[in-house]
Amino acid sequence: MPHLTSTTAGAAGTGVRTALGIPGYAHPLVAPAQWAELARPGTPVDWVVLDVAAGPGSRPDPHCLEAAARLRAAGVRVLGHLDLTYGARVFGDLLSDAHRHLDWYRVDGFLLDRCPVGRAELPDVRRAITTLRAFGDTAHIVLGHGRPPHPGYAENADQLVTFSGSWSDYRWSQVAEWTADYPPDRFCHFVHSVPRGHLDEALRIARWQGAATIYFTDRTDRGGRVDPWETMPGYWDDIVSRVGTGVSE
Repeated sequence: MPHLTSTTAGAAGTGVRTALGIPGYAHPLVAPAQWAELARPGTPVDWVVLDVAAGPGSRPDPHCLEAAARLRAAGVRVLGHLDLTYGARVFGDLLSDAHRHLDWYRVDGFLLDRCPVGRAELPDVRRAITTLRAFGDTAHIVLGHGRPPHPGYAENADQLVTFSGSWSDYRWSQVAEWTADYPPDRFCHFVHSVPRGHLDEALRIARWQGAATIYFTDRTDRGGRVDPWETMPGYWDDIVSRVGTGVSE
């Protein structure tokens, strides 16, 4: 199979801790039970993205404040959502959103969504990351490329989302060879439309490709018309069990 390449097999050794990275559910007022589930003791969640209203919103949201506080109390990192619009975002607007995330929700870091992948845009992204780290040197920075970027991005962020898309694309995907130079906890994969019967296969692909932070869901994007990440997968308990116990290592 294309994803089982010699350059990545060594990265999939035993002892790698797989965890869940949550791209962001619907607003806590709409999905309170789902947000509460993320804070349940023992759930293998590394971080959760808080996207109030295409960013932090225009004023503090009490429902989001409560959800973020509950997650932090459970030891789960909360990341503020920042949209880079593939490098077109005005730098000042980006920093303004970051300040609001920090001031209102005390986020532990940021997901820089729609991050560019090319070498030409790398200096601007590096500048943004350096500024965000100046706000707090412990900020966890995830770059939401959605596909393998230029390797220089790996030198600047804590994690890179190197795949975000459908199961039909993921099951035949190929990992970038340069990722084998880094540990699996540097990479994240988000995959939607994964049938329950293929969940173990999806986990094996992630481990062979060297991605230790994952999010798989059976929700679909309906041809790009809906957000597949905003609703908890129907097999949530199954994936929590498999990730938490290291099934399919």
